[in-house]
Amino acid sequence: MTQALLVSVFIIATCGLVYELLASTLASYVLGDTVTQFSTVIGTYMFAMGIGSYLSKYVGRGLIARFVQVELMVGLVGGFSTTVLFIAFGYGFGFRLVLYSVVAVTGILVGLEIPLLLRILKDRLEFRDLVSQILSLDYLGALAASLLFPLVLVPRLGLVRSAFLFGLLNAGVALWGTYVFAETLRGNRLLRAQCVAALLALLGGFVFSNRIATFTEQALYTDDIILARSTPYQRIILTRRHGDLRLFLNGHLQFASQDEYRYHEALVHPGLGRAKKVLILGGGDGLAAREILKSPDVRSVRLVDLDPALTRLFRTHPLLTELNRSALNDPRVEVVNADAFVWLDENHDTYDFIVVDFPDPSNFSIGKLYTTTFYRRLAEHVAPEGRLVVQSTSPLFARRSYWCIAETIRSAGLQTAPYHVFVPSFGEWGFVLASRSPLPPPVTLPKGLRFLNPTITRGLFEFPEDMGPVAVEVNRLDNQILVHYYDEDWHRIAQ
Repeated sequence: MTQALLVSVFIIATCGLVYELLASTLASYVLGDTVTQFSTVIGTYMFAMGIGSYLSKYVGRGLIARFVQVELMVGLVGGFSTTVLFIAFGYGFGFRLVLYSVVAVTGILVGLEIPLLLRILKDRLEFRDLVSQILSLDYLGALAASLLFPLVLVPRLGLVRSAFLFGLLNAGVALWGTYVFAETLRGNRLLRAQCVAALLALLGGFVFSNRIATFTEQALYTDDIILARSTPYQRIILTRRHGDLRLFLNGHLQFASQDEYRYHEALVHPGLGRAKKVLILGGGDGLAAREILKSPDVRSVRLVDLDPALTRLFRTHPLLTELNRSALNDPRVEVVNADAFVWLDENHDTYDFIVVDFPDPSNFSIGKLYTTTFYRRLAEHVAPEGRLVVQSTSPLFARRSYWCIAETIRSAGLQTAPYHVFVPSFGEWGFVLASRSPLPPPVTLPKGLRFLNPTITRGLFEFPEDMGPVAVEVNRLDNQILVHYYDEDWHRIAQ
């Protein structure tokens, strides 16, 4: 019996932390700023555990029954947590309030469990053995959760199914407890019936989790979801309406097929020229590669993208390979799945043209790819007469963010030529062309473009007054000022 209860400590700790990792991940998808969401969610959870531990002293009689009931409640609250959070955001029920309420309730319940177990076991083990074993198993459970979450749960099961799975584990521990303490537990049949009912509800959620996820996520998107996939790095959603395909990564629109050609032609062709050797950082959808391969001068393209699931999807899905013209399957294209920040430091080739097509700097993890440190590494890979281009968010809606990126590139010792284009799905969007030497105006464009011609291309480098330069700080690893600019700029637009 004692060993069985000690095992339950491990399960309790694992389940509790998994619920909070699920909540913080979903919060970062919805609200952005991964660091802030993880920090505040985990901090709230730990504080709530302290409240639960304090409240445990008011539990007097029926310790075993209370332990079973608390375990059952943890399973139900945690199991349905991601479903409730998706619904709260999708249908406008006050996401932040629901998020921190779920986190707080889960933390209080988990905080109650360990003190109750200590009191149940105090007559079975010496105090020093009791404390050391329970705390050791508690920390081991946290380790198990931190390893399982990114390696197994998110990429293989997804957020909704993972929550239901661990809810089943908690409810299973509760039911198991009714048998372990069958001789001393009062109201055993009623408790057992409650456990069975909870298990059936959670099992139903687990079995139908894909339908639940589709239903809850559909509220977040105006178009029909035709593909939803979780990876260790992001949530991939593909929607379609009247032939228009839209890709969302962690809830952020990456492209709309009806007008993405404007973005990608503007990203690539003003700087491509007669480059023979090209590097793409990001751009796992293959659309920038498609534009680069239009140039007859290109001999090789190396594409470095973090997420193998994304590049695999755009290599194999019929709708997507049609869109990118199977660019990622072209023999001239080499796909490398790696962190670009690390990869640049470990590789020493130089390139005639480099395309940097990362997501916007909405959090510190992505923000490091817009720092002086990163751009200095990048500059080492530009051939003496080569060029690079960086997608740089909107100079209209995020004006400080845009000019911060331009100033940061310039501070890394590169000559810069900022420019912008109108993309209906995004609005005004900005890029920064850079080189070691002064940049002459673009003159060479390949055949077959749908949007650009020499006249339009020259006009991209002209800025109206409401998008012109503003005073900004340089973005460095130790300040990440760009993430703050970005959050403030877009928050102001959303109001």
